[in-house]
Amino acid sequence: MYITGLAAVLLATAVLLVIVSTVQPLARRLELSETVLLAVVGISIGAVADFAVRMPHSHMMDSLIEILLDFPMSSEAFLFIFLPILVFQGALAIDVRRLVRETATVLLLAVVAVIVSTATIGLALYPFSNVPLVVCLLVGSIVATTDPSAVAGIFREIGAASRLLRLVEGEALFNDAAAIAIFSVFLTAIMSHRDIHVGEAFLDFLISFGGAVIVGIILARLTLMFIVSLGAAPAAEVTLTVALPYLSYIVCDEIFRFSGVVATAVAGLTISVYGPSTFHPQTWRFLQQLWQQLVFWAGSLVFIMASMLIPRLLIGMTRWDFVLILIASAAGLLARGFVVFAMLPLLSVLRLSPPVPFPFKMTMAWGGLRGAITLALALAVTENEQVSTPIAHYVGIIATGFVLITLLVNGTTLRAMVVFFKLDQLPPIDQALRHQIIGIGLGEVRDRTRRLAGELRFSAQTTNTVIETLNERIEEEQEVNNFDTALGDRQRVILSLITIASQERSILLDLFRMRGLPRRVMELLLRGADSMIEAARLEGRFGYLRAQRRRLRPTLAFRFGQFVHNHFRIDYFLALGLIERFETLIIAHLVSQSLDRFIRRRIEPTLGPRITEIVTEVQDRQSKQLSDAMGTIRLHYSGYMEALEVRILRLLSLRAEGEEYDELLAESLISEELHSELFKDVERRENRFGKRLRLNIKSGIERQVCSLPAFRNVSEAVLQHLVTVFSIHFFSPQEEVYRRGKKIKYIYFISSGLMDAHIAEHDVHFSSGDVLGAEEVMEGELRARATIRAVEFGHTLVLSRRAFIKILQDYPVIATNIRTIIKSKKSLLAPQEFLLLPPPSQS
Repeated sequence: MYITGLAAVLLATAVLLVIVSTVQPLARRLELSETVLLAVVGISIGAVADFAVRMPHSHMMDSLIEILLDFPMSSEAFLFIFLPILVFQGALAIDVRRLVRETATVLLLAVVAVIVSTATIGLALYPFSNVPLVVCLLVGSIVATTDPSAVAGIFREIGAASRLLRLVEGEALFNDAAAIAIFSVFLTAIMSHRDIHVGEAFLDFLISFGGAVIVGIILARLTLMFIVSLGAAPAAEVTLTVALPYLSYIVCDEIFRFSGVVATAVAGLTISVYGPSTFHPQTWRFLQQLWQQLVFWAGSLVFIMASMLIPRLLIGMTRWDFVLILIASAAGLLARGFVVFAMLPLLSVLRLSPPVPFPFKMTMAWGGLRGAITLALALAVTENEQVSTPIAHYVGIIATGFVLITLLVNGTTLRAMVVFFKLDQLPPIDQALRHQIIGIGLGEVRDRTRRLAGELRFSAQTTNTVIETLNERIEEEQEVNNFDTALGDRQRVILSLITIASQERSILLDLFRMRGLPRRVMELLLRGADSMIEAARLEGRFGYLRAQRRRLRPTLAFRFGQFVHNHFRIDYFLALGLIERFETLIIAHLVSQSLDRFIRRRIEPTLGPRITEIVTEVQDRQSKQLSDAMGTIRLHYSGYMEALEVRILRLLSLRAEGEEYDELLAESLISEELHSELFKDVERRENRFGKRLRLNIKSGIERQVCSLPAFRNVSEAVLQHLVTVFSIHFFSPQEEVYRRGKKIKYIYFISSGLMDAHIAEHDVHFSSGDVLGAEEVMEGELRARATIRAVEFGHTLVLSRRAFIKILQDYPVIATNIRTIIKSKKSLLAPQEFLLLPPPSQS
C-alpha cells in the first residue's frame, strides 16, 4: 500500500510528534538541552531517510521516508506558520512591567547586537571567500539571529536567575525582526544587482519597526475590546488570541510592508499587560496553558523539521568550507562578546538600565545559539531562483555549519557554565527567606499532623515517630536560618510590601471570578496592584505609598466626564465616571479589609512584629484614604452607595453558594447532574447583576444646594432654578483649586471636604459651607489672592463667574448670605492671619 498526498504529510507529522514526545523526557534524563537533542534527532532522521531511500524496502515505508526526506515545508511556511506562534507566546509569557526596566538592554541585544554581528561576520568572511562582500554580509545577517528560546529552555530547566531569563526572553522578541529586516535588504540587493544605500535602508527599518508597533497595539486593543463585548464566552475569547498573532503578522508583512515579527511581539505584550484584567481568571489560566502547548508543538516541530534539512544543505561541503564556518563562528562569538562586555556597561554608566553582573554577561555571550530561523532564512536563499547556484550553495553551507557549531558546542556546555557561576541558585535574600518559611511552615504542619493523628486515632507511638521527624527538620532549619542577619529592616519592609501587593492582586483575581463585577474596574485595580509591586521593588516604601495615592486619583475618563459636565451640562459621562469610581472604591475597601487579616496571619509570624507595625501603618493610611473617599461620596449619594453595597454582598453570597455546591460534589454528597442543575441556578441569579445600577446626578445636586448656608431663606422655586445651573466637581488630596494670581473662572461652594490656603506664613482652612472665590469676585477682583489646595477628598458645587454674578444680581438674599459667611470666617481668624497679602495685579 502506497500512501501519497495529504495523508502522507499527516502521517509524517504524526510520526514527528511521537518523536518529539519521546525527546522531552529523554533530554531531561540525559541532562541535555531539549533543543540540542531535537537538532540531533532531526539531523539523524534526515540522514537516515536519505540513506534508506536508496535501499530496498516496502512501499508503505517508501512513501513515509520520501515525505520525511522531502517534507513540503518551504522557508515561507516556516516563517508564516511557526514564527507568529513562537513570538506571540514569548511576549505573552513575559512580565512586561519588569521588562520595561530592561528596555535599553533588550534593544541593545536584539537590534544593535544583530547589526554588529552582521558586519563582523561579513567582514571576517570576505577576505577568505571568493564571493562579493554583499553575499558575506547576507550570511552575517542570517547567522546573526540567535535562538534564545533554546537558551531559555535550558535556563528554565535548571532554575536560572529570573533576570537572566527575562533578558534572554526579551531579546528573543525583537531579535528575529532586526535580522529578517537586514536579511531582506541584502537579499534584495543581490537579486536586483543594485548598491545598498545605508541611509535609505535605515529609514526603511525605522518606518517598518515603528509602523509595526502601532499596528500591533491597535490590533491587540481592538481584540481586547471585542473580547469584552462578547461577555462570558471563554472559547471565543481564547480563539481570538489564536487568530491575533496571524492577523498581526500577515497584515503588517503583506499589506503595510512593516515588520510582522515586531507587530506580533507588540500584540503579545499588549495582551500580557491587559489580559489578566480583561479575561476571567479561569479563562486566562486556560489560555496560558493552551499557548504553552501550542509553542511546545510549534517549537519542537520547527526545530526538528529544520534540522532534517541540514544533511541536504551540507551536500558538497569541502574542507575550506569548514574553515570558513570556524571563521564565521569565531567572528560571531567575538561580536557578541563585544556587545555584552563593551557596550552593556555604557548603558549602566548612562543610567539607561541596571548593571548586568559578570556571570550574566558570560552566560549571555556564550548563549548565542542559532536555530530554526537561521536555517529557514538559509533555505529561503537556496530556494530563490534569482540567486545563483554558487551563492546559494555558499550561503546554505556556511549558515548550516554555523548553526551546528553553536548547538553542539555552546548548547552542550551552557548548562555547565550556568551551574559554574551558580546562576541556578536562589539569591541570598530568597535563601534566607526559604529557611524562615520552611521553619514556620513545618511548625504549622506539625500541629496539624498531631490534630489529624488524634482525629484518625493513630497510636501515640506512630504519632510520636512522625512528630519527631518533623521536629528534627525544624531544628535543622533553625540551625541554618540566618534570616535575622541576612535581611535588614529596609529589605524586610520592601519584601513585606511586595508580598502584600501580590496578595492584593491574588484577591482581586479571585474576586474577578464573580459575574457582575465590571471588567474595567477590575482592570484598573489590577494595574494598580501591579504598579505597587513594581514601585515597592524599585523605590521601597515611598514608591509604594505614591502608587497607592495614584490609584485613588480620578481616572482620565472621570476627569473627562467632569469637564463635559461643567462646560456643556452633559451628565452622562460624569455619571459613568462616578459609577466606576464608586465601584472601584468599594471593591478596594473590601480588599483592604482582607489584607488586614493577611498581615496579622502571615506577615507577622514571618517577618516579626516590628516590620508588621510598619506595614500596618502603611495599610492603615491606605484604609483611611479609602474611607475618606467613600465618606465624601456616601454623604451625597448615600442611597446609591447602599444599593451598591447590597449588590456586591449578594454577589459574594452567590459565590459562597457556588463554592458550597462544589464542596458537596467533591465529597460525593451530590451527583454531577444535581451539581450542574444547582450551578445553573446560581448562574441565572448572577446574570441578573449584568447591568449596572443607574445614578441620577441631579438628585445629589438638589440635596446639596438645599443644605448649603449660602442658600438659606431662598424659596423653593429659586432652589429648583439653581439646581439647573450648578455643576459638581470632586477634588482629590493636593489637587489645586486656585493658583495665586491666576484668573478666577469658577466659584466653588464646598459641600464636603477640607481645603487650605497658605497666606502670609499662616494656613487658612476652608470646609463645608465655605465659598471659594466669592470674596474676590464680589469685590471686583479677577484673580485669586492665594493658592488653594484640597487637603482631603472633597465635593463642591460649581458656578461659572458670569453665572455667579448674575445670581447675586437676581437674588440679593444669596449675596447677603455669602457676605455673612465671609464675615463669619474672618471673625474666627486673627486679623493678621487672613488676607494679609495685597491683591494680585488686575492686568
